[in-house]
Amino acid sequence: MRGIRKPRSPHEEDWDIEHAHPTTKGSRLMLLALILVSVGLAAAAQITLKHGMNQVVDRTAEAFRFDTASVKAVAATPAVWLGLALFAISACVWIAVLSRAALSFAYPFAALTYVVIVLYDAFRGESIGTLRWSGVALIVAGIILVSRTPTHG
Repeated sequence: MRGIRKPRSPHEEDWDIEHAHPTTKGSRLMLLALILVSVGLAAAAQITLKHGMNQVVDRTAEAFRFDTASVKAVAATPAVWLGLALFAISACVWIAVLSRAALSFAYPFAALTYVVIVLYDAFRGESIGTLRWSGVALIVAGIILVSRTPTHG
């Protein structure tokens, strides 16, 4: 038929906005919840990895280098393994997100990881300058704008 075009490949419709599946309010809330879980897990992974690497530096009295002793010290640190496991779980949740939303909608939310980490550092008493807080505000503003767009284009 004229005007109706079949996809050239089985997965071409994944990239075609005209074939996007509309979302209901409930599915949009579920999508946002999955995104926030993935972001929370990714932030927790970063914080846990930092804690683990601090332990390595305390134990070895030097920063990580790509040598046998450093690799062994990292491999013997449970917090590093926990951080990697949290990343793996976050990736699994992210896969569920990607099956439900356009990448251009979902990916900007990954910047929330930075926001969570800055808030964590502020809670721990680290000095966060005005310029950094301004950057966090811009990230949040951008995510608010993205969240108000259709999830599939």
